[in-house]
Amino acid sequence: METVSIGFGDIVLAGRMVAIVAPTSMSVKRMVQDARETGRLIDATYKRRTRAVIILDSGHIVLSALLPETIAGRMTNAKEAAE
Repeated sequence: METVSIGFGDIVLAGRMVAIVAPTSMSVKRMVQDARETGRLIDATYKRRTRAVIILDSGHIVLSALLPETIAGRMTNAKEAAE
């Protein structure tokens, strides 16, 4: 299965990602807060500003310091390399 680097040596399986969104809207902020309260939040920002919120098919939420466009580009590159 393809993996995608989300920064600072952390990787996520590309097949598990449902969405990559910016953390600016209130609905995404509520989703992150709910995941934090229920123990489903994975913070991979290393104390940096959150620029992308990755939603996994398991219901977990991953925070990344990379832009959503950067992560999406890495997914595309990983798929092209696999072919």
